[in-house]
Amino acid sequence: MSALTANAPDTKKTDEDTTGDEVEKTVADVEDDDDDDEAEAVADGADGEKKKKKKKKKKKKKKKSGAEPSLKFSGLNIGGFTDYYVKYGQTEPPTIPISKLFTPGSFPKGEIQEYKQEFNRYRFESEEKKMEDAVHEEYYDLVRQASECHRQVRSYAQSIIKPGIKLIDMCTLLENKNRELVEEAGLARGIGFPTGCSINHVAAHYTPNCGDETVLNYGDVCKVDFGTQIDGRIIDCAFTVAFDPQFEDLLKAVQDATETGISNTGVDVRLCDVGAAVEEVMESYECTIEGTTYPVKCIRNLNGHSIGQYQIHAGQSVPIVDNGDQTKMLENQMYAIETFGSTGRGHVIEFGECSHYMKNFDAPHVPLRLNSAKKLLGHINKTFGTLAFCRRWLERDDGGSFTTNSLQGKQSKYIGALKNLCDAGIVCAYPPLVDIEGCYTAQYEHTILLRPNCREVVSRGDDY
Repeated sequence: MSALTANAPDTKKTDEDTTGDEVEKTVADVEDDDDDDEAEAVADGADGEKKKKKKKKKKKKKKKSGAEPSLKFSGLNIGGFTDYYVKYGQTEPPTIPISKLFTPGSFPKGEIQEYKQEFNRYRFESEEKKMEDAVHEEYYDLVRQASECHRQVRSYAQSIIKPGIKLIDMCTLLENKNRELVEEAGLARGIGFPTGCSINHVAAHYTPNCGDETVLNYGDVCKVDFGTQIDGRIIDCAFTVAFDPQFEDLLKAVQDATETGISNTGVDVRLCDVGAAVEEVMESYECTIEGTTYPVKCIRNLNGHSIGQYQIHAGQSVPIVDNGDQTKMLENQMYAIETFGSTGRGHVIEFGECSHYMKNFDAPHVPLRLNSAKKLLGHINKTFGTLAFCRRWLERDDGGSFTTNSLQGKQSKYIGALKNLCDAGIVCAYPPLVDIEGCYTAQYEHTILLRPNCREVVSRGDDY
């Protein structure tokens, strides 16, 4: 979930150029077409046989052109999608909670990296730093458990995301699987924040509200951003899905920039130095879309961020350009390293119907006059605390947590109360963040731990 200086737009598009039915036809099962061809051949004899051959040639040409959607163009190193978790004894689809697949202390570690800075090189071999590291093993284990849940949920998600799926259905399936595998238990365990599925010029902070019928189309660029939390330790990780190969260079630019950002982080590293490294790599790319070549620009007013316990934005922003911030990164701090690239102006504004909300971590005590606002605040406090939430969750029968509310948590006629809480400064609204309409944006993100003796990319997976 991005640290913002602005937010994103109304993505309720109808996209008449590529409806779900058209996509279905584009990727229709070849076997069905072959059956029709055979029937034609029997009816028409030798002429029918020629028609059959001709039609088969056309199909081959269509497949070669890249018209058939394939996640290989989404910047993910995936083949079987769900092969990742099956090797651990997970079912297909996944149904076994992560805690049942591993014993405490055995959750898979993320990618271990040595610090590249000269002044940090001693840390990897330092016995003193290793001893400091060992003191925090219980904390690391919770982070790794949440990370493993995120990996398995996103592997499952990658197997269901395809043209024609409604975004609200995609988010619901993903979030329910997240709740199931993490064993949702109110504030103790659950979803870190609403699932972002921002499309095209919308860079971040969009998730469907109830009634939103937006469909994912073949020509869309969709940022999938979701979180898992255990004891308030939030894993914030995102990837971009694009089926059309013409977006491949855009996705490569952003993924390369994210990896560059990660490799340049370290204890006592200046935030502006991370931003400068990201900017140099991101803006060395260009991409060609519909015959026009665009430079890939960093979205300058979106950032990565430090992550605290039950605090997705814990105070430090990790820029993706050289902004001159001399603040240094901290030992044992978690950071979300996320970068955004755009073919537009490289600057986002808040626009569109809001879906994301979060209680202010340092919310002031404000007397509330509206009973409906008091009631809603009570629900937010016990169900989400200071974790982000969305309107769609408020309208679930469990109000966002079955453990906390059973099936008695659904909020109704809450819009006025929610506005009152926002006006009072108790809750913050995070509208969608958008670049100029008609452009395309992409995002990649990993959560890292700056441990005393090494950097651990805790959310790293086989996919990216």
